[in-house]
Amino acid sequence: MTGTALLTDKYELTMLAAALRDGSAHRRCTFEVFARRLPEGRRYGVVAGTGRLVETLAQFTFDEQALASVAGFLDADTCAFLSGYRFGGDIDGYPEGELYFPHSPVLTVRGSFAECVLLETLALSILNHDSAIASAAARMVSAAGGRRLIEMGSRRTHEEAAVASARAAWIAGFSGSSNLAAQQRYGVPALGTSAHAFTLLHTTADGTGDPAARDLSERAAFAAQVQALGVGTALLVDTYDITAGVANAIAVAGPELGAVRIDSGDLGVLARQVRKQLDDLGADKTRIVVSGDLDEFAIAALRAEPVDSYGVGTSLVTGSGAPTAGMVYKLVEVDGIAVQKRSAHKASQGGAKQALRLAKPSGTVVEEVVYPVGQPPQPENGYHARPLSVALVRGGEPVQDPDLDAARARVAAGLHSLPWDGLKLSKGEPAIPTRVIAAGPS
Repeated sequence: MTGTALLTDKYELTMLAAALRDGSAHRRCTFEVFARRLPEGRRYGVVAGTGRLVETLAQFTFDEQALASVAGFLDADTCAFLSGYRFGGDIDGYPEGELYFPHSPVLTVRGSFAECVLLETLALSILNHDSAIASAAARMVSAAGGRRLIEMGSRRTHEEAAVASARAAWIAGFSGSSNLAAQQRYGVPALGTSAHAFTLLHTTADGTGDPAARDLSERAAFAAQVQALGVGTALLVDTYDITAGVANAIAVAGPELGAVRIDSGDLGVLARQVRKQLDDLGADKTRIVVSGDLDEFAIAALRAEPVDSYGVGTSLVTGSGAPTAGMVYKLVEVDGIAVQKRSAHKASQGGAKQALRLAKPSGTVVEEVVYPVGQPPQPENGYHARPLSVALVRGGEPVQDPDLDAARARVAAGLHSLPWDGLKLSKGEPAIPTRVIAAGPS
C-alpha cells in the first residue's frame, strides 16, 4: 500500500500548524470515536475496520510528494514535523465484530495532540464505512436464518471500497464474496460462476427468437461451463425462459448439478416453481440461488421459500442499504483534564472512558455501561459484566493481528445475545440502553 497521509482533511494540518506555533501541540490528549445515535431504523451496530485502521497506520507518513502538496499552505516548521511523523501513541478499541450502541467508545486514541489530531479523518473514513457495511450485512445474516449469503457489490461501488465491503460482510457472517482482491488480501472465500453474457455468447446463427435455437445455445453455454468448472457449478437459468433453462441445465449436467441461479422476476414464485421442477427431474439436491436487488427485507420475505443462498450487491454497498455509522472523533481529555463540547445536539461527554456490557445469567444482554477509566460500576441483580475494549496499539506498534475468524464468531455471539426485540428489522429503539456515568470530582 502506498502512503495514506493525504487521505485526510486540510483542517487537521492547519490545526497542527497553529498548535505547533503556540506550543500546545505536545499536550497529552485522549480522543474517542463514538456514535451519538444509530442510523434510522437500526437497533444495533457492528464494529468493523479497526484491523484495517491499525494496518494503515504504518503507511500514514508524509513522503516528499505528500509534503510538496501541502507546502503551499503550511510553514516550514510544520512541514519539518510532518516529514518525521509516525503515530507513536496508544489505541484501545472494541474488537472487530463487537456490537456497539449509542455512545459506545468504539476507539480511544492517546498521545500528543499533534500525533492524534492527524488521525481523525483516517479513523472515521475506515470505521464509518466498514461498520456501516458490517451492520447492514449482520441484519441480512439474521434475516437469512442460516442460509448462505454471497457479497456481490463490487460493480456498484469504488474499487477499493469493494474490497473493504467484502471484508466487512465476511466479518458479519457472509459466506464469501465475488471480489478476488478480498480473497487475496484477507482470505475471504471467492465465489461466482457466470453471467448472462456467457449464455448470450453462445447464440447461434438463428438468433434468440426461435425457442429451439435458444435451447441449443443455452445448452452449449451450460455444457461449456460444466466442462470447465464441474457438475457442482451453479448455472444461471433465467437468460431466456426459466422453465426451459432449468430443463436445459439438468439435461446437460444431470441431476447432480450443484445449483441453479435466478436473477430476475418474482423470486419467491419462481423459486417454488423451480424447486418443483428440479424435484420432478430427480435433481432434489440441486440448490437454488437467488440474486437481484436483495436487501434484508426481501431476504426476510423469502425465508418461507425454497431458497438456499442469496446474492447481495447494491443494497449492501450503497448508502441506501448501509447508511453511515455516524461515528465522530472527539477530544475528551487534555493533560488529564476532561473537556467536552456543549453545542446543541452535538454535545460530548468529557473524560476518558471505558465500557462494559451487562448480561443476565442466561447470556441475554440488558445494558451497556460507559464509565470513567478505572471506575467500573459493580454489577447488580446477578448480572455478568463483560469489558469491551482491548489494546490495539502501544507506542505506535500493533499489539495483536486482525483475526477475521474471531470477528465472525464475535458477531454471531453478539446477535445471539440480543433480546428478541433487538433482532427485529422494523424501526425501534436500540436493542439495549446505554448508561453513561459522568466522572466525579477529582
